[in-house]
Amino acid sequence: MQKLSEEHLERIKKEPPDDVVKILRAIETITPKQYVCYRACGPITIDGRLDEPSWKKAPWTDLFVHIDDPNKIPYLATRAKMLWDDQYFYVAADLEDPDCWGVLTQRDVPVPDPDFEVFIDPDGDALNYMEMEINVLNAVWDLLLEHPYHRWTPPPGWNPTAWVWKGIKSATQVDGTLNAPWIVDQGWTVEIAFDWESMAPQCIGISCPPKDGDQWRVNMSRVQRNREGTLTDCDWVWSCQGIYNMHVPEMYGCVQFSEKIVGTGTDEFIER
Repeated sequence: MQKLSEEHLERIKKEPPDDVVKILRAIETITPKQYVCYRACGPITIDGRLDEPSWKKAPWTDLFVHIDDPNKIPYLATRAKMLWDDQYFYVAADLEDPDCWGVLTQRDVPVPDPDFEVFIDPDGDALNYMEMEINVLNAVWDLLLEHPYHRWTPPPGWNPTAWVWKGIKSATQVDGTLNAPWIVDQGWTVEIAFDWESMAPQCIGISCPPKDGDQWRVNMSRVQRNREGTLTDCDWVWSCQGIYNMHVPEMYGCVQFSEKIVGTGTDEFIER
């Protein structure tokens, strides 16, 4: 079972009663995914192509599963990789998709298209965690959640999108033909560089950039949608949440940072 502080448990108990039961059951029965994140072996150009030696050497995550049921296998494959250096935490993803489409081009508005999402809680306290969503057109929505939004009453005027991930870089590439449903595509790739400087204020009591062996809580989600808005039950994640809700940071996966250069050896994940 994951170790939670009394403060953590009290916050969870503010959920609706049915959700409390689901979250506590998930904590007891689901082991968050683990990933050892190695240092990049050279410069990374954020262009969505994933063709640098560092990406070729970095291990893939397991294929994504359904958000609330690890035994429910999505019909399209999704997987990711992670790397880091002195300036950035890098996340890349490969999304199988026979029909790559998107309409949103504006930044900092909720993404209505199929998207890829990253959630980062550096100090693992389920507070002050960051979310980024991106569609195939590289339209980005980033926000900071002081608390999971359903566990507190925001003060008047509170706006999570007012926070800007100033140093973020992102790009996408389509293997196929964008917005052409009559042509069968292979899918699309996402490449993101999250800068340490923007994340540092949320790293309470921990190093940013991280030190060798440090562990952060991270999860990634893929939300698949169709043009008619009728596609449901298509939220797929790296680490199963055990509940249909990405805003339960206690269930995020664990990323352990290693000083090893990617491809030069491996480190064991340390259980804590």
